[in-house]
Amino acid sequence: MKAAVIPEVGGVWRLCDVPTPEPGPGEVLVRVRACGVCRNDVLATSGAIPFPAVSPAITGHEPAGEIVAVGAGVTTRRVGDRVGATWVRATCGRCDYCRLGRPVGGQAAFACAAPTTTGFSVPGGHAEFMVAGADETVPLPGGLPFELAAPMLCAGYTAWSALRAADPAPHERVAVLGIGGVGHLAVQFAHACGFETIAMTGTADKHDLARRLGADEVVRDGAGLREAGGADVVLATGMSHAAAADALAGLRPGGRLVLSGIDPAHPFALPPAMVLPFFGLRQRVIGSTHDGPEHLGEALAMAAAGKVVPVVETFPKERVAAAVDKVARGQVRFRAVVTY
Repeated sequence: MKAAVIPEVGGVWRLCDVPTPEPGPGEVLVRVRACGVCRNDVLATSGAIPFPAVSPAITGHEPAGEIVAVGAGVTTRRVGDRVGATWVRATCGRCDYCRLGRPVGGQAAFACAAPTTTGFSVPGGHAEFMVAGADETVPLPGGLPFELAAPMLCAGYTAWSALRAADPAPHERVAVLGIGGVGHLAVQFAHACGFETIAMTGTADKHDLARRLGADEVVRDGAGLREAGGADVVLATGMSHAAAADALAGLRPGGRLVLSGIDPAHPFALPPAMVLPFFGLRQRVIGSTHDGPEHLGEALAMAAAGKVVPVVETFPKERVAAAVDKVARGQVRFRAVVTY
């Protein structure tokens, strides 16, 4: 089969011929039709986060396709089923975290002793075929194109989990910091739920786009958010923790700042001038990632209903290196998806 292989840390992705995997007991073989390029794939390529621990190094944790073969003992999936897979597919089942009985989600990547992570601990979805445990796959709604389903498996899952983690009340205002692969979906989710929604971006050519996605107002930074009346919730979907800390200037009393982006270079820290107001105003900082499979199901249902529509730029597999390069340079509006 053809697969996009990362030859080494810092290397350029190459489309290579590699052996087609075969499903073992309890597993299925998925014919991948589309797979999104997440910023974390770029970070793994550069070594900013751990490089894929598989050989050949095939990353990609937004794969969407259909099952073409099932292994022995599989009863929950059938050939022809439309499925996807997420970043964290399974846990070890034996460590202290697993004994708590919590559902598989992004938190398991940090808490479980040996999680199964798509494209990191096992081969990912940037290939024509991928093997996964039958119960590790996610059914996709009928009628949702693979190119639109793929971004929902990480970017959409992340955005919806962040909004759910904030638990906004009906009267509250929601701001989305960073209008990119995750943020453009977070704006749509907040708008679809009826919240007054403010987009926060310093990129001028995204202002009109943000409004078309459902933003009622667009501001540049925390000071701009404060001048616009503030927000009860700020969903920090970008990679800059400094920008997230700056957004506290516009957070209302009792407000919640949700961190859902990874900044590998700078840990989050309260600005010195914000320390006393933060405590005095009873504000909270919440970490959020993929917060449970029920949230993914809800996000996919909203996409299938057309309430949220990923804005994608598609690339054929032969141009996978170009897709990764555009993501690395921040030139994709808003999610790169590779078709296989």
